[in-house]
Amino acid sequence: MSRTDWEVVIGLEVHTQLNTQSKIFSGASIAFGAEPNVQACAVDIALPGVLPVLNKGAVERAIRFGLAVGATIAPKSIFARKNYFYPDLPKGYQISQFELPVVVGGHIDLLVPDGKGGAYEKRVNLTRAHLEEDAGKSLHEDFHGMTGIDLNRAGTPLLEIVSEPDMRSSAEAVAYARALHALVRWIDICDGNMQEGSFRCDANVSVRPRGQAEFGTRREIKNLNSFRFLQQAIDFEVNWQIDQIEDGFDIVQATVLFDPDTGETRMMRTKEDAHDYRYFPDPDLPPLVIAPEWVERVRGEMPELPAALAERLQAEHGLPAYDAAMMTASRATADYFLAAVAACGAPKPVANWVMGEISKRLNADGGDIADAPVGPALLGALIRRIQDGTISNNAARQVFEALWSGEATDVDAVIEAKGLKQMNDTGALEAILDEVLAANAKSVEDYRAGKEKAFGALVGQAMKATKGKANPAQVNELLKKKLAG
Repeated sequence: MSRTDWEVVIGLEVHTQLNTQSKIFSGASIAFGAEPNVQACAVDIALPGVLPVLNKGAVERAIRFGLAVGATIAPKSIFARKNYFYPDLPKGYQISQFELPVVVGGHIDLLVPDGKGGAYEKRVNLTRAHLEEDAGKSLHEDFHGMTGIDLNRAGTPLLEIVSEPDMRSSAEAVAYARALHALVRWIDICDGNMQEGSFRCDANVSVRPRGQAEFGTRREIKNLNSFRFLQQAIDFEVNWQIDQIEDGFDIVQATVLFDPDTGETRMMRTKEDAHDYRYFPDPDLPPLVIAPEWVERVRGEMPELPAALAERLQAEHGLPAYDAAMMTASRATADYFLAAVAACGAPKPVANWVMGEISKRLNADGGDIADAPVGPALLGALIRRIQDGTISNNAARQVFEALWSGEATDVDAVIEAKGLKQMNDTGALEAILDEVLAANAKSVEDYRAGKEKAFGALVGQAMKATKGKANPAQVNELLKKKLAG
């Protein structure tokens, strides 16, 4: 069988760290970077005589997420003890939600790059999102063959978001993860810092012969903390599973790890099912009851969501659907776009610059648009000078370079200093064009003989003669008049 005879089935479980100030069941801080074990309190490690108290802020963030994805907010949900042994799980159990989660259903609509410069629409349905506490962290460096334990993360509030197995390629999985990452930052429930572990993906991957209804046996790739690793891990796992099956071996359900250094997955343990965890309701926590009034209050505090804003950008600003999707890819991008449009009144040119020069430079520098050296007001001023004919597009790129590099902070000052103003004197331009036509009699003859390429050559000579300062549209118009005469 060829690779095209196989269908990939992917579902993601995403652990989103909620941006509360304290842990989900205690008042201990969740600030990143503290010395090991200084933020583990008696509640987090379940010392005798302590009782967990649910963090209201964590619940509100879960409600916010449920509303953002069109899910059902459960009026009653239950916390359970998930019993298993990890050295960094001091209680011997994790408080999570099993049978009755706080968020049920929902979906995320996204655009998936098609590899040809375009994109297609995809809807990924969600199974659930449930609240839980994080475990601690095992440390393997600097312990001479032993393992150190840091319990600072123990008790950190998580919202685990579980998708349906709706994705059919690593590209779709990455597009979904990116859309989810943008959404949780947009509604301000998570800082999205993947390097610090605030947004971690587990990918359930299986393969089946194309056309088969039954799912294949899945393997779960744990703790992927970058979109690049997510794609690499899924691609390797898919090829490995297909090779195994084609060689006559069965796939065993398992938890696997991805090694970024080798680009390979390796089995950590065979996969546990729910009954292996021995879930039972936590006796120290009452059911979580969310009244309709609470949900409505949170709904009233929600920002305009990306999909709604994208529709508005198409309706009010005439942006194409793809441009609108790109301008709402993150809250920071949307804020930048709207501020730049307010500064120049030209939505499409702003979108072009954001998707072009700005995106290219941010990708190269690894920066965020919120910290771009050319802010929205500066970009708006630059576009105004293109719109009013002061500078050409080519000259605008020179101005942009000066602004981005920190050489200058004022658009008009750069234009003056570099002598980039377009030539708008029609009389002077006509005189130059007359000289160009006289010096390029052969091109003139070719053009009049029907050779269109000759016109481009004449335009090039004209722009050279004006040192690029002529308005190209004006050059084209005047040249055609002169050549017609």
